[in-house]
Order: sequence, then C-alpha cells, then structure tokens
Amino acid sequence: MSKFVTFLKNWALPVSMAAGVAAYFIFAALNLPPAAHVAANKLVGFLQPALLFCMLFLSFSKIDPKTVRFRPWHLWMLLIQGGVYLLMVLLLCLTDFSESVDILIESFMLCMICPTATAAVVVTDKLGGDMASTVTYTMLINVLTAFLISVSVPLLNPDTTMSFVQALGTMMGKVFSILVLPLILAVLVRYFLPKVNKLVCKPKDLAFYLWTICLALALAITTRSLVHTDIAWYYIVGIGVISALTCVLQFALGHRIGERYSDRVTAGQSFGQKNTMFLIWVAYTFMNPVTSLAGGLYSIWHNLYNSWQLYKEREK
Repeated sequence: MSKFVTFLKNWALPVSMAAGVAAYFIFAALNLPPAAHVAANKLVGFLQPALLFCMLFLSFSKIDPKTVRFRPWHLWMLLIQGGVYLLMVLLLCLTDFSESVDILIESFMLCMICPTATAAVVVTDKLGGDMASTVTYTMLINVLTAFLISVSVPLLNPDTTMSFVQALGTMMGKVFSILVLPLILAVLVRYFLPKVNKLVCKPKDLAFYLWTICLALALAITTRSLVHTDIAWYYIVGIGVISALTCVLQFALGHRIGERYSDRVTAGQSFGQKNTMFLIWVAYTFMNPVTSLAGGLYSIWHNLYNSWQLYKEREK
C-alpha cells in the first residue's frame, strides 16, 4: 500500500491526466440520461474555478508581497510573446491565406500569447523556483494579453460587434476573477489574520494536489472535445504539431533567458506553462473556434514536460 501511495505522489501529474481521460470514457459508457450530462457539465463548470481559486489562494499565502518585484527577464519574455503575436496579426492582415493556413497561424499565435498558467506558481515551487517572480510575470503577461487581443480582435474579425473597450473589459474581468481576487484575499489574510495565514501555509503540497484535480477535469474536457469534434483529422494533426512545437520553443527560450539571470526554472515555467483554459475561452470568444483545440493539446504537452521535470527533480 505504501508503495502505491508513493507511486501516486511521484507521478501525480501523469496519473491525473490518465484519470481525466478514463473518467470521460467511463462516464460516456454509462449511457446516463441527458439530465445527468447537464448536471455533470454544471458541476465541472463550478469545480474548476473554485479549485483554481483555492489553489491560488494557498500558493499566494506563502508569498511575501515584498518579494514580488520586476525582474529583467520579465521584459525579454514580454517582448517576445507580444512581438511574435503582433507579427502574426500583421501577417494575417496583409496576406490572403486559405482558411486552413489561417487556422494554423491563429493556433500558433494563441499558443505564444497565452498567459502563464495559474498553476505555474505551484509547479515552480515544487521545482525549487521563485514563486514571487512567477506571480509577477503572470500578472504582467495577463495584462499584456488582454490588451493585445482586445486591440487585434477588430482587425482579425471585422464582423465582430465587440469594440476594443468591450473586449478589454470582458478579458480583464476574467483575469480579475481568476487571478487578482485570490491574490488580494491572500494579502489581506497575511496582514490582518496572521494566525489564519500560518494555518493556511501549513499543508505543504495541498495546492499541488488541488491542481492535479483541476488537471484531471481539464483532460476530461479535452477528451470530450476531441471525441465529439467534427473537425477534419488533418486540422487536429496540424494543430497538435503546432502546439507541441510552441511548447518546446517556449520552455527552451524560457530556460535559456532564465539561465542568464540565474533563474532558469522560474523563467521556464513562466514562459512555457500556459493557462490553456484561458486560451480555449479566447479562441471560442474572439477567434476561429477550431483553434480552441490548440489549448487542449498544449495542456497535454506542457504537463508531460512538467512530469518529466518533477521526475528529474526527485532524482536529485
């Protein structure tokens, strides 16, 4: 029994991913009435943001606000993410590609501009990185992403009825509820309820295990999307290749830039680990919905890489 528990702890991410995929197929095989599927969707819709909020609150509670400051590598990575995105927007606006090429380009640019995952701070902590620097970059890239996508939406989708101000307001509201609110709550508890803060910080890996539950739910949703999609297989393959290449590229660039500033792990996670649920939402809301597949597939690649990193960290 102890060996089994140790195995689950050591391989929590791949086990969570496999559990999410299996859970979908088991649920689908039960042939439950439509009402059960509606209830399950509502439950997942509630659990995901609730678990993410709790996970971030636990992680932010461990961070001293005084250590949250701007680092030089933040600027380099913001320039790369923002610059590549703007170049792709310009390319799409000035050229007349086929729909299939447009989809691949949009998938690439969304994978590049997608902000850092809220769970990156949890994995960064497990890998021995700087949680405060990850939080700082997560805030910065979310603001930059909201601004750039809001500016580009009327250019990429002229038929949209959403103005820049409306798009920016919608995106900032999403960012505030997911990211800013748990940070504010954690800071208030730290300063006004120090005993509660100490109690919250006591469980060492609770935030990480909450993340594994979120990951299982995310993989179940991704599996459902792939099973029920009517998108041609070559689109799925193309988007899968694009998402895998951007994942490798961003982790590699993050590690390389971070090495120059003695912050390899933190920069790598900040650049490579993405908020794929945010990417899926942006794709459905502002872009071609087909590109939402890039978010689901990217989540597989970056979590496989995170599993390997955690394995190497245990070996040390």
